Amino acid sequence: MPKAMNDSIEIRLGGVGGQGIALAGTLLGNAAALYDDKEAVFTQTYGPEARGGASRADIIISDNPIAYPFVTRPHVVAVLFQEAYEKFGQELAPGGLLIVENDLVNARTDDADVVRLPAVKIAEELGNKLAANIVVLGYLIGATNAVSLHAMEEAIRATVNARHLDLDMQALNAGFTLAVEAGND
Repeated sequence: MPKAMNDSIEIRLGGVGGQGIALAGTLLGNAAALYDDKEAVFTQTYGPEARGGASRADIIISDNPIAYPFVTRPHVVAVLFQEAYEKFGQELAPGGLLIVENDLVNARTDDADVVRLPAVKIAEELGNKLAANIVVLGYLIGATNAVSLHAMEEAIRATVNARHLDLDMQALNAGFTLAVEAGND
């Protein structure tokens, strides 16, 4: 995946209810549209269960108006659960970026640039494993420049509960730093 975004980027986030997939999609869309002056579309689907059911968030971010509001061939797929990988991993566009949660997903593909990110472990070390979604967002934006770090920080400040703000900022920066360091290898 190129470091700089061209005209548009299609992103699919997948996991299970309770992992913050919808929140991550909302944050990414808000960062783009409200703080980076880009066009963005966000859609989500989830199973009938509130927690434990399949969850998906699709985001399109573009410098231009978005003609079709649905992700068709994502440039980036980030999954936090094996079932999400099984469902969405093969939909990745050629040359795309696949981000998987290292301890929860067994990615068996050599067809994509696979990043095995220990997001849950990083979040636990910061104080709460539920911040794994924010670690993934940090890595995603650091690897793709889909939105700026500043825009994502502003979206988090405007959206998350104040008691989680410090943790989420640490999680965002941890993921972002890993991506930047990986890009310099």
